[in-house]
Amino acid sequence: MAKKDCFVIDSSIVTKWFVNEPDSDEAIRVRDDFATGKLRLAAPTLLFYEVMNALRFSGALSEDELALASKSLSRYRFEVWKPRGKLMEISARLSLAGEVTVYDACYVALAQRIRSKVITEDKEILTKFPKLAARIGMANDRRAGHSKEAP
Repeated sequence: MAKKDCFVIDSSIVTKWFVNEPDSDEAIRVRDDFATGKLRLAAPTLLFYEVMNALRFSGALSEDELALASKSLSRYRFEVWKPRGKLMEISARLSLAGEVTVYDACYVALAQRIRSKVITEDKEILTKFPKLAARIGMANDRRAGHSKEAP
């Protein structure tokens, strides 16, 4: 049995699962591949708070819809990593080196730790960490058998 690709996923992608934004269709393909076991996704615990905060302030969801989104989000079986120990140390170092928040660096640090890439739409992460970050299309291209790198 072939080993499934594993990517770190950030809140800029997961938020697109719940609200219609540019590239939501690509994000939903990743979600569907993940949900059907074709792809593995890892994330720091921070992901849940960031997604819910983005949804709360998007203005796109009612109170009931936001509550439903929180239930749905908690059911996804991400490989969840707690930001502590070596992961936190790497996050701190990358934050300083890349001049980004520790929050953003945590996703990049996890990608480095598991020898993968963080799939994101965050332009700052894509620009400052090009070897560890890729746009949403990369996960879909890789699943389809292509090996296109992020621009």
